[in-house]
Amino acid sequence: MNVFRKSMLKKPKVKPHVSQISQKIGGKAYKHWSVYILRCADGSLYTGVTTDLERRMRQHNGEILGGARYTRGRRPVTLVYQETHPDQVSACQREALIKKLTRVAKERLILVSA
Repeated sequence: MNVFRKSMLKKPKVKPHVSQISQKIGGKAYKHWSVYILRCADGSLYTGVTTDLERRMRQHNGEILGGARYTRGRRPVTLVYQETHPDQVSACQREALIKKLTRVAKERLILVSA
């Protein structure tokens, strides 16, 4: 039997499309990206992005490893604003826009969303 014949019977391996890969990350269902604002114990505001807001809050509050250096000395932190985005690019763009806002504008954004 010809060796090439066996290889012809096998289905060719097809790599999944990028949109299919984004449906699962690490065996878990894909989560949307969140942009969030935290109010620190000293009254300052911290803006960030994540795919798992609950885990990230635990990190910021020191319950598990991780969290931003900025929030480590300003615990506890509380979530005061959150919005979701379909992808990392739009979430990071929105984070950058929020970080450019003045404190008064950020406070207004927080009040309007409440």
